[in-house]
Amino acid sequence: MTKHNPLDDTVHQRVARYADLVPYKDSMNNSEGIPPEAMLMMSPDKVMPIMSPKGWEGRSKIAPVKGAPGLTITLAECPPGDSAGLHKHTGAVENFFCVQGRFEIIWGDVGQFSTILEPLDFVSVPSGIYRDFKNVGTELGRLLVMIQPEPGDTQDAVYHAKSSGEEIAKRWGSSTVDAMAKVGIRFGEPV
Repeated sequence: MTKHNPLDDTVHQRVARYADLVPYKDSMNNSEGIPPEAMLMMSPDKVMPIMSPKGWEGRSKIAPVKGAPGLTITLAECPPGDSAGLHKHTGAVENFFCVQGRFEIIWGDVGQFSTILEPLDFVSVPSGIYRDFKNVGTELGRLLVMIQPEPGDTQDAVYHAKSSGEEIAKRWGSSTVDAMAKVGIRFGEPV
């Protein structure tokens, strides 16, 4: 007699297929009316959520796999020269694992520190520190990004430079800045 394992019936809900992943910019642009060009200033070409906690409200809420609290996982695909822009996660640790290509990981108030990740290299950046990542290779780069929020958080607060927010407001209006805040992208320092 074979014993029934309840996971057998639901394992398909815990699989993320690369071909089915959707860049979170696409869903945010559609749901919040954010112009694609504005998002390109604040995010690399493609960041595809893979897993987010059940009940997550942040930009990775569209992840196909719902996991336990405390971890979101995305795949960033960046053509040569593409970057995320200098930003900080106020309450989350951001971990980078280079899958393919070469990435410069930058940190510090003005991006004054950096290291290069080659394939299979890893770095962890503490919360509250400005950081950026940039594909410095000559081919498409892939970076596995694992964000660890504070216990109980349902959204990862991200702050970009105040000047970036001013430029977006000038080009697309303050409603675009407000829409970005709804998905966790803010400008300037937290109040």
